[in-house]
Amino acid sequence: MAKATREAYGEALAELAKENPRIVVLDADVAGSTKSAVAQKVAPERFFDMGIAEADMIGHAAGLATSGYIPFASTFAMFATGRAWEQIRNSLAYPQLNVKVCGSHAGITVGEDGVSHQAIEDIAIIRAIPGMRIFVPADATETKAVVKYAAKVKGPVYIRTGRAGIADVYDEDKKFDFSKINIIHRGSKVAVFACGIMVATTLQAAEQLKTEGIDLTVVDVCSIKPIDEEGVLEVLKDHEHIFTAEEHNIIGGLGGAICEIAAEKLPRQIHRIGMKDCFAESGSWKELLVKYGLDGNGVAKEIIENLK
Repeated sequence: MAKATREAYGEALAELAKENPRIVVLDADVAGSTKSAVAQKVAPERFFDMGIAEADMIGHAAGLATSGYIPFASTFAMFATGRAWEQIRNSLAYPQLNVKVCGSHAGITVGEDGVSHQAIEDIAIIRAIPGMRIFVPADATETKAVVKYAAKVKGPVYIRTGRAGIADVYDEDKKFDFSKINIIHRGSKVAVFACGIMVATTLQAAEQLKTEGIDLTVVDVCSIKPIDEEGVLEVLKDHEHIFTAEEHNIIGGLGGAICEIAAEKLPRQIHRIGMKDCFAESGSWKELLVKYGLDGNGVAKEIIENLK
């Protein structure tokens, strides 16, 4: 079933709001899009539409956190991390307040909304803030698990979700340990670290590469920060060729995180698949993935070309 991670976010948030009276939900006038409106139906007295005022929303979330609540603040990733970066840094991360920020509609799969809404820098700029946790779930099942996990851990969290429907990667009864990377398929020689929609895309590429005699190891890195350094190093040791795949600029995101570990602990050549320091444009999200080589065919082609 192809369900968008933003939809799973809304469903999980509604479940939390029903179970826990300390859960409060804030949104910046896009609750229908981020799907936080699902939680509004369950607990309208704990839902606050802050209007198109993202910085103000984060400030209010910080205040609610100091009063013992667990705020989930939702808006498009571009505005959650771009407009409100200073508030996330100074009002959430510095005092380590228990606020969960959800950046919906991330990456180029926002499609027709265009470059102004296509956040391809959000992981990088949030990863640079001390004390922030970052999760980029691969499908609906993992998203629900991430949301419930975020509600339990103390401190600021950034959850990145998408607009487009993603093919299921995990069974509904999957148990997650977010302190670890998840090796979905263990192959040999060639490994790809992926996050978000690129996990499903890389699995598609893996099927195609079988015809080339390449058995791809596919690794889901949901927790970008803190990242499972030990698990990453084991994959680096066990494989000759390393790739990363993300719906994000190749600078500062998942690829950057893997390269940093390799540079410090186990120097390796790593090829990063993603937006190559460029903007996309308005268009169908499927066509954009194809154009920028982030569909299954594109990932398989780039792996083959670099192995040559």
